[in-house]
Amino acid sequence: MSSSSQRQHQFLNGSIARALLSLAVPIIIANLLQAGYQLTDTYWVGRLGASAVAAVAVSTPVTFLVVALGAGLAMAGATLTAQYMGSGRPDMVNHVAAQTMLMVMISSVVLGTLGYILSPYLLKLLGVEANVYDSALGYMRVSFVGVIFVFIFFMFQSLMRGVGQTRVPLLIVLATVLLNFGLDPLFIFGWGPVPGFGVTGAAMATLVTQAIAASLGMWVFLRGRHGIQVKWAGFKPDLGYIRKAFFLGFPGSVELSTRGLGLIVMSFLVASFDTGTIAAYGIGANILQVITIPAMGISMAVSTLVGQNIGAGNINRASKITQLGALYGFVGLTVVGLLVYAIAPHLVAFFVPGEAVVINQGTDFIRIMALAWGCIGIQLCIVSAFRASGNMLSAMVIALVAQWMLQFPLAYVLAKHTQLGAAGLWWSFPVTNVLIAIISLCWFARGDWKKTRLTEEDQQVRRVSEEALVEEGYR
Repeated sequence: MSSSSQRQHQFLNGSIARALLSLAVPIIIANLLQAGYQLTDTYWVGRLGASAVAAVAVSTPVTFLVVALGAGLAMAGATLTAQYMGSGRPDMVNHVAAQTMLMVMISSVVLGTLGYILSPYLLKLLGVEANVYDSALGYMRVSFVGVIFVFIFFMFQSLMRGVGQTRVPLLIVLATVLLNFGLDPLFIFGWGPVPGFGVTGAAMATLVTQAIAASLGMWVFLRGRHGIQVKWAGFKPDLGYIRKAFFLGFPGSVELSTRGLGLIVMSFLVASFDTGTIAAYGIGANILQVITIPAMGISMAVSTLVGQNIGAGNINRASKITQLGALYGFVGLTVVGLLVYAIAPHLVAFFVPGEAVVINQGTDFIRIMALAWGCIGIQLCIVSAFRASGNMLSAMVIALVAQWMLQFPLAYVLAKHTQLGAAGLWWSFPVTNVLIAIISLCWFARGDWKKTRLTEEDQQVRRVSEEALVEEGYR
């Protein structure tokens, strides 16, 4: 039995715990390394002062929103890839990969161009302080230039996870993160004939390494030795598939865009305070991204296994995978939360040494969030199961509720209409996480997500979306 066949047997018939861990561990390591992009940027930019950190903090949610607009297509591709792999259709796996790459490349060019042009207006709309504006604009515009490379490599990773291949993306991430660590100080501070570009230099270093990662990903696909074989002829537009991917992926785009808009709205609130608060928020948000990586890795493993098992018709096994993944996520992030609570001041000081105000506010932010982090693990795993089954609508509604009915209203009321001030922003995070974990568990227990199987030949994704609307009571 080949290694690929052994892997498929393990995913569809073997120990669930072993299958989860065999997928999740490489994903977690890769995501930790990829978070090195943000951490490296924050570390070196922090040497320029609080206003420089604030520039990155303001810019990041805006670029995330643009990426999120096109990410629904990536979700559709990854979901279909996993289900076709589980149903034994390698021909459709290759077709889905080529068509999805075509769509994300076109989307990224359009969205990156719009983002670059609109950057000054977005920053003015956010009301950033004058001492932050120029640095934020440079960082944001370079980030938008690199959107196409972010899209391509994100799709490469998603499709490779769909077929259960996690080692190759891990090696690419390792190489490019190491390169980024060397390029960051070079482009930020300059050396020899290379001038220093300040905050913009951090984005330039990331742009170079992401371009290399995207190129390597395309090379792997074209060689076809790791589960997916993409040929140039496969990039000829297939309008039938594009229509299918649109109806499947549109709710995913809305979901991620909602999360991105939520980050921007939070930036509005944060920007209404002083530069120290903005910097504390940026550092706390970066640390939050890093500590959720273990749960993200588990949720991505859940997505692959649920997709493949639904494709193979193993619905009960898909349910057990989700439950075990949610348990792992809850326990893992709770333990991490306890540890981070204890060392919070040292973590913040690592990024902004000597900035007492930022260290104090950042410590408060992290400690208020930390003890509810386990609930993030539950939410991520359940939402990933919804996406893997093709129920993007359920994931979209949960995101809408989290951002617009819970977190933002809570943050606004607590920050602006109580004595908490900036601490009100911080408290909106744990309250939202606990409530959304409860909502997700109740939604999962209903079991409607089990009824979707996208790889049946007579099933159209348009009908799936319409039936999901009826089932969830929206018609």
